[in-house]
Amino acid sequence: MDGDLRVGRAGATQPPGTVELNHVEAETPAPSRPTDSQTPLAAAAARDARRRIELRDAEFPLPRRARVIAVANQKGGVGKTTSTVNIAAALAQRGAQVLVIDIDPQGNASTALGASHQSGTPSIYHVVLGQARARDVIVPCSTIPGLWCLPATIDLSGAEIELVGLESRESRLARALSGLSSDWIAQGARRFDYVFIDCPPSLGLLTVNALVAAREVLIPIQCEYYALEGLSQLLSNIELVRSRLNGDLRVSTILMTMFDGRTNLSGDVVREVRGHFPNLVLHALVPRSVRVAEAPGYGETVLTYDAASTGALAYLEAAHEIARRGAEGN
Repeated sequence: MDGDLRVGRAGATQPPGTVELNHVEAETPAPSRPTDSQTPLAAAAARDARRRIELRDAEFPLPRRARVIAVANQKGGVGKTTSTVNIAAALAQRGAQVLVIDIDPQGNASTALGASHQSGTPSIYHVVLGQARARDVIVPCSTIPGLWCLPATIDLSGAEIELVGLESRESRLARALSGLSSDWIAQGARRFDYVFIDCPPSLGLLTVNALVAAREVLIPIQCEYYALEGLSQLLSNIELVRSRLNGDLRVSTILMTMFDGRTNLSGDVVREVRGHFPNLVLHALVPRSVRVAEAPGYGETVLTYDAASTGALAYLEAAHEIARRGAEGN
């Protein structure tokens, strides 16, 4: 009889035939849980920390002469204005003298840089129509020393019609920039190292003016399904301007924006674009970021609104690549 009993908890007996499973829980090891350093969030934070350390000591070489860069894409919503103001801000923070020319009637670049651009305010509209000199219209960015803005107002929306009947309608901005350079130096001011021209999302006369005035084109492309849609038309127009109006013009940079590492689509788009343009696409990828989207509402770039954000880090990396590539190309 005693042989048919099983001892379980202290002092307890179990019926005959019962299989003893006592203390199995204590003897079976608990499933291993990832340490903090193994979680995706912690790994991403560690990578960002390393990137910040590398950029902290990185050199941002200044170009030997001013680099005039048109930021263009006829597709809207690709991060064109956002990229313009944040790359400009990053370069200014690292010692460059930078001018942003807002030639988009929406005036979003002006908003992000805290420049007044109500209708009637002296602006790029008055400059391209020959009613004002650029030196009298540019305003400093209050949050970043070395960063300046030539603002746009809604008045610019009718400029393309007004320009049609004017002499040298395609080169009005180029002539204004040439005058600004000599005026600026004559005043004893340091020359601009970079001039970024934020183009409207179209291939009209304002964009043509920007392409005639520039030496380089930066094309932002979003990491989405229709990334390359319309790009061939943009490249054709750039080539047309280069062959007929501005022989120095070239596409120097492609920046991938709105990258979402959680999706396969973003990675596929980046690989496809890099496959087509291996020497033009920056290594830096600009992520989708709430902080980047919020910053213009406070009249700031993300570099001053939240310098620790992933968006600020990505734009700082992009600026570093642009500065380094320019130095290597000199």
